[in-house]
Formats: sequence, C-alpha cells, structure tokens
Amino acid sequence: METAEKKRVLVIEDEARIAEGLRLNLSLAGYAVSVAADGIDGLDQWRTWHPNLIVLDIMLPMIDGFSILKTIRQEDEKIPVLILSARGDTRDKVKGLRYGVDDYLAKPFDLEEFLLRVERLIRKSTWYEPTGSDANADHAMFQGDQYCFGDNQVDFVTFKAWCAAGEIILTEQEITLLKIFIANKGRPLSREMLLNAGWGYSRDTSTRTVDNFMVRFRKYFEKNPKDPEFFKSRRSVGYIFDHL
Repeated sequence: METAEKKRVLVIEDEARIAEGLRLNLSLAGYAVSVAADGIDGLDQWRTWHPNLIVLDIMLPMIDGFSILKTIRQEDEKIPVLILSARGDTRDKVKGLRYGVDDYLAKPFDLEEFLLRVERLIRKSTWYEPTGSDANADHAMFQGDQYCFGDNQVDFVTFKAWCAAGEIILTEQEITLLKIFIANKGRPLSREMLLNAGWGYSRDTSTRTVDNFMVRFRKYFEKNPKDPEFFKSRRSVGYIFDHL
C-alpha cells in the first residue's frame, strides 16, 4: 500500500503501553496511525488530521470518551468509531450505541479480532473519505508547552500566564477550559458542551459556572473585558474563542 493511499486511524488512548502496541500493530497492518493521549488532543487531531477511523477509549483525561463521541456525532455522522474500553458492561455498550458508536470491544482483547474489526469498519466505509484543504495539516496544536494569542501567553506545564492582568497562576480547571477553547478555536460552544467537557456529566454544576469562568478569562486576557476580543458571547448559543 502506497503511503498516499494509507487509511488514517486515530487512536485516542491514555495508557501508553496499549497506545504504543496499537500504533505498532496498526502500522504493520498498513495504516497511517496517530495517537492522542487525552480528550482535548483527540478532538484536535480529529478536526485537523481527518482520520478514516477512530479507536476510542472511554476513560480519558480532560474529556471522557462518551463526551468525545457525542461531540463528533454532532458534526459528523459518518466517520467510523470503535470503542476499545475496559468498561465492557451492557450499560456502557448501550450508552455507546446511543451516542452513535459503530463497534465496541472490551479490554482485554484479542489483537487479531481487533485488527479484523478495524479492517471491517474501514472496508465498510470506503465511501467515507475526509476532505478539506487542511486534510493533511499539522495537527500538533499542543506539541509545545505554551500557547500565545494576542499579547497573552499560557504555559500548560507551569500553569502560568502572562497577560493583560500581569503574570498569574491558573487553576487546573482554568487550564482545562482554555484547552477546550483552543481545541475548538473559531467554533461556537454552548454552555452545556463546556460543562460536559470541563466537568463531565456527574458534577452538580450549572451554566452559571461557565459564565463565572468567562468573567475570569476576560479579566485575565482581555484589554477591555467589557468589549472582549478573544472570548466572545454568542447570543442563544454560548461562547466562542478566536484570534488571528
């Protein structure tokens, strides 16, 4: 199989040993493979690398697998998704099917069976070929430890930010929400989506929680918090983060 013809498989898996094993075996089977170790990076790579198939774990840092699946299906009903998870009880399988998963394989799994399921999904969806001017774009938004927008700079390792408010220390939750906004740059996000992605479904939170964080972000990063340049409101929708 020529490199240009290889089907692209995105593996979203935070266990390094399993991720590397999947990368190796899928590569040997002739696929182009990319690995994301958390939900934020997974969504970013899905949008920029345009894979032909996603292999998705459920228990992930940043954003859980079900939230990722739900987000993907809101924008793309066609891309095949295979859940590969230690959570193999019927309730999780039903939840995955309800959210639009194409196949579900519980860990531990047989490698030959996994590769056959991947081949079946790829073959079944040969009509699905991602398109777009950025189909082969660099998907490594978070390769570095820092991100800059305007005169602001954020360090995801030290949790420090240099911004309109001076040098500040961000909380873990603020860092998580910033990564969600960056991964969805230019896309309107509802308060509900931000709650699901930032806190998960089990937390007792309200949409007002998101609003409070936006007040903080504008205070930190905007020259004029009352007329924001980066963190803008979208009436009847929620918020959008964007910059040149």
